[in-house]
Amino acid sequence: MEETETEGITEAAGIIETAETAGIAETTGTAGITGAAGAPKRDSTNVVYIGKKGVMSYVLAVVTQFNHGAPEVMIRARGKVISRAVDVAEIVRNKFLTDVSVKSITTSTEELQAEDGTMVKVSAIEIVLVR
Repeated sequence: MEETETEGITEAAGIIETAETAGIAETTGTAGITGAAGAPKRDSTNVVYIGKKGVMSYVLAVVTQFNHGAPEVMIRARGKVISRAVDVAEIVRNKFLTDVSVKSITTSTEELQAEDGTMVKVSAIEIVLVR
């Protein structure tokens, strides 16, 4: 699978999630989200960012990464789409790749700057699946 990164925006299997699509001008979180100002930049390999698309789009991205030899895949989501991230992990585990298990689940709170300049706290989740 071809993956590109441009200015902290990761595109994997045609799925793009940016701060702008979430209605946020600039991120200032503390959970190590790729491209977040003030947070350590982590390797974005094998990371699927959950956004507004349907669940099966993200399931396809996770399955594709495992089929291309990834030993583990991280699923990340913020705010309202946290439940979608859990759905993606469960569909992958129960319907497509039954040999995949959950390595870890991490929850956090990120502080983001909204377009009007106010600081907003948003919940975040990271689910690591391992084969």
